[in-house]
Amino acid sequence: MRQQDKIIVWPVYFDSVKTRSEGRRVSKNMGVPSPKALEVREASEKIGLGSELIPDVGYPKTPWLKNGMVLVKKKGSKNQMIMLIAEQLLKMRNASTPR
Repeated sequence: MRQQDKIIVWPVYFDSVKTRSEGRRVSKNMGVPSPKALEVREASEKIGLGSELIPDVGYPKTPWLKNGMVLVKKKGSKNQMIMLIAEQLLKMRNASTPR
């Protein structure tokens, strides 16, 4: 049964290397190269959204790649949630890169 209070967030939504038709949901400048499901979960936790990592599942367009997914507690529309997570992912990646 579908959970109405959670949304599925796939790492490919934030992958700046992928095209929109391959699954990217944010603009290229909001994306990061090759995000991991663990990073997406960490970003959602940092912005105060409850999340759960499901590691061994594949995005429907590429089911042979078992990259995982994240279930995030819904607080607004799915698009709003994706944009918030994308901003946090950018901050996390920029903080970890040496200058």
